[in-house]
Order: sequence, then structure tokens, then C-alpha cells
Amino acid sequence: MKHTFLATLFAAAIALPAYSADYTIMAPAAPGGGWDQTARSLQTVMQKEGISGNVQVQNVPGAGGTIGLAQFASQNSGNPNALIVGGYVMVGAILTNQSPVTLKDVTPIARLTGEYEAIVVPASSDIKTMGDLVAKLKADPGSVSWGGGSAGGTDHIAVGLIAKAAGVDPTKINYVAFSGGGEALAAILGGQVTAGISGYGEFESQVKAGQLRLLAVSSDKRIDGVDAPTLKESGVDVSVQNWRMVAAAPGLTPEQTAAVTADFDKLSKSAGWQEILKTKGWADTYLAGDAFKAQLEKDVSATEGILKEIGLVK
Repeated sequence: MKHTFLATLFAAAIALPAYSADYTIMAPAAPGGGWDQTARSLQTVMQKEGISGNVQVQNVPGAGGTIGLAQFASQNSGNPNALIVGGYVMVGAILTNQSPVTLKDVTPIARLTGEYEAIVVPASSDIKTMGDLVAKLKADPGSVSWGGGSAGGTDHIAVGLIAKAAGVDPTKINYVAFSGGGEALAAILGGQVTAGISGYGEFESQVKAGQLRLLAVSSDKRIDGVDAPTLKESGVDVSVQNWRMVAAAPGLTPEQTAAVTADFDKLSKSAGWQEILKTKGWADTYLAGDAFKAQLEKDVSATEGILKEIGLVK
């Protein structure tokens, strides 16, 4: 009887899913924005797909993610269960804020997604097309206020490039930075800024509800299912793609880094993650390991050049 009971317990134990780790994911921004959405999507899929039994999300907003990054790097050295999401926005914020903590102080794991920028105005705005917005910008750059994410991030870079392409001095743009997508959206809907710029996914429901007018997207070609011209079609020769990544704590062993990377390889191939990408309208730009680290170095260098061009970095 005793042997039967022990055998039953053993069988039950091996029948349970073998979770790799419990993770805590830091979203270094306020709730509602792209990093928060990414962290919570990871939480959902990692638990649903049995990659992790328990995933917690922590929000630490401020300064384009650099406050959260500094906290993450200083508090989690050697901890293989700690993760942080980030991306192109953080690369710019590190440079513009002259952050002492950079992405060299964490362990890059993988690039996860790509998303194009969308330019919107309130439905009540007299601006009907991207051409109308550019005309206002040319007439008086300071009179056009742009609401978007953190200073030096993808949104800010895109506005600078739009100004440059339109023949306007990028240093003259009137850019209003918000620390979270929810705050930016409220300002745009409330008419506190002339136009808004962010990833399309952050505006999609308001565009479909008729609250916002979508003027253009920053892709090279039109996006399937999105009723808007590209910036290039609108006469503005700009193409920009935001990307998001996940990194682990500093000080991990090669074995720990490999184990975390393996979890994200599994996640990237899962049906649950593919469904999230489809639902959110995120492009699958998964890149991991040394290939991602090499690409990250190139992106940091290129971003520094752009920020110098638009006057945000000397």
C-alpha cells in the first residue's frame, strides 16, 4: 500500500509541467504604453504556454526607461529570474539623458517585436491629411505641438525626421513628452496637443471608434488592415520602425543566459505569442543571442547619429 502511494505521488509529480523559472518582468514605464503591453503580453503567454509557472510585472516609470534600467541593473545582479523590457526608445533616452547606466549594464536576450509609428489627430481637428499637418509645420514649426513618448525616443526621432524631410529645422519642433501611453492618449484626445505620434497599436481602438483620425504610418509599404497612407505616399520621405526587446540582469553565468534565451526561443515559436503579435499588430522581428547583440550595437550607433542631427545630443 505504501509503495503504491509513493508511486502515485511520483507519477503525479512527473506529470506536472516542468517550469523553467518564475520571472519578474520590469516595464520601465507607466501602465498603458508599449513596454507595459509587451511585459503583460509576455506574462500571459509564458504562463499559458507553461514556460513559467508565475510571472509578475512591475512598473517603474520615468526618463524614457532609464530610471527603471538603473534600478534593475543595481538590484538584480546575478538574478536569472529578473527581466526588463526595453527597446529603441530606451536607446535614445540613454543618450539624451546621458544616463550613467546603459544597455551594456544588462544582459540583452532578444529583440521581440517591431512596430511602425502612426500619426493621429483628434477627430474634431481641422487637419484632414498629413499634407495639412506638414503645411502647418512649415508655416510655424512651434505652433504644431506633437504628443508622444519620452524625449529622444522613437516618437521624438520620427518627428525630427518628419521635420527634416519637410525642410523644417528639426531643432524647432514643439515636442511634448509623456512617460506613459495612457497620459499621451488622454492629451491627444483632449486636444492638448496638435497631433499625436506612437505605435499604431496604442491608437487602434480610438481610431476604429472614430475618436482619432489616422493621418499616416511610418512603414515603407501600407500595412494590411490599416486604412492609412505611408509617410512616403504623403510626400514625407521617412520610414521608421520601433522595436522592443527583453534583457536579463547583469552578472549571469553563460549557462543562466542560455537558459533564459531558451525560454524566449520557445516563447517566440509558441502559438500563444503568434496570436498576440497578430492581435496587437506587432511585426515578428525576433532576434536572439550574438546576432541580437551585434544588431543592438549598430542601432545604438545609428541612433546617436540621428539624435545629433535633430539637436538632442551634442
